[in-house]
Amino acid sequence: MESPRLRDLAACFEGVIPSIIATVDADGMPNISYLSHVHFVDDDHVALSNQYFAKTAANVRSRGTATVLVVDGRSGAQFLLDLAFVRSFAEGDLFDRMSDHLDAMSAQQGMSGMMALRGADLYRVRHCEAVPALNPPEAEPVHEGPDAAGRLSAAARLALAIGAQGDADTAIDLALDGIAEGMGFRHLMVLIPDPGGRRLSVLTSRGYETLGIGSEVTMGDGVIGIAAARRRPLRLSDLSRGRRYAAAVKEGTAIPGAGVPYPGLDAPLSQIAIPMISRGQLVGVLFAEAPLRFAFTREDEDALVLIAGQLAACIALDELAAPDAPAPAPPPAEAGAGPRIRVRYFPFDDSIFIDDDYLIRGVAGRLLHHFLRAHLATGQRDFTNREIRLAPDLRLPDVKDNLETRLILLRRRLDERNAPIRLQRPERGRLRLDLTGRPEIEVVT
Repeated sequence: MESPRLRDLAACFEGVIPSIIATVDADGMPNISYLSHVHFVDDDHVALSNQYFAKTAANVRSRGTATVLVVDGRSGAQFLLDLAFVRSFAEGDLFDRMSDHLDAMSAQQGMSGMMALRGADLYRVRHCEAVPALNPPEAEPVHEGPDAAGRLSAAARLALAIGAQGDADTAIDLALDGIAEGMGFRHLMVLIPDPGGRRLSVLTSRGYETLGIGSEVTMGDGVIGIAAARRRPLRLSDLSRGRRYAAAVKEGTAIPGAGVPYPGLDAPLSQIAIPMISRGQLVGVLFAEAPLRFAFTREDEDALVLIAGQLAACIALDELAAPDAPAPAPPPAEAGAGPRIRVRYFPFDDSIFIDDDYLIRGVAGRLLHHFLRAHLATGQRDFTNREIRLAPDLRLPDVKDNLETRLILLRRRLDERNAPIRLQRPERGRLRLDLTGRPEIEVVT
């Protein structure tokens, strides 16, 4: 019987079911240990996290061989790998990806920081064979929608469409709608980092009861935070062992009693987070999750990396291409009339409340406060990107201020809340304050 190809055993290499490694010492005494994860490298090599017992390590160094039993996490089918030791390593891309996966798996089980990867071993697979079974199990369904080839083709077409866009706001919606329709992934988010690099805010989402715009994830926390902090894609195929952690993330808010609820699934079983990188800078994170195990394949990861890269380039270009010179503006309008709009502003974190309801914080909150103050002082309703960047009270950085994405976040959050204050975009590089009442600002120090 022909040996199975390693690439066809993808469900064995997701860390869902622990593997077993068997070795013998110089005297022929066998030793068996459990492994948390066997990593696929290529059709001839696998890598093992070097966290097993000292006896196993000594036997491998002595004999240079090992036998590993891997289990398909979907079907329960078992396969034996006859391995020959090649080398140990503690750095490089493969090591980093193994470390990210281990950290994410330990975090989602509530053991963050307890299973740091110290080293890894590379092995050549001399032989692979299936373990005979009287009643071979059938694999559970993994995905509803196009097959892997169809999803990759859809991703390529979507990347081209995103590249043709000159507007980041439109490109973001195009990306999420295209992923949902063309790849069949229904639960999606785009998150952007704050200027201090401490947290990420949901810019928009698909497939949830609420959009959750403005809800936050801590940098380095969970699948999204780890992918963002380390700037590498991260994919988990079975989160069933970490449901308490997932529930804690969903219920947590940055401001107790006031923050925006995180829109994630209550019990996701698969998650994938792709950092959006442009010119070495983190622009955001593209995130997908599903209630099924093994919902995302390696091919899906490659496809989403393609989309995320194009989306990052579009957002970065939009920041650079916004007009610098102020366009002619209409005469300042009179201060708004109508019902009172009660606005409370907290300078310590730039959070904004409208009529006692939390809206947003951070740079987006500071921007809204600036617009409202200017309107109350002069009746101004129209603002240009140039004058916003030059406003000293906004304290925007001289380089990489991400103004456009902050304005997108603020506009979408106001729309989501159906607030009496809105931001319109009459043309590129300009925005207009739209009020249905008379704002009154209370600064709470």
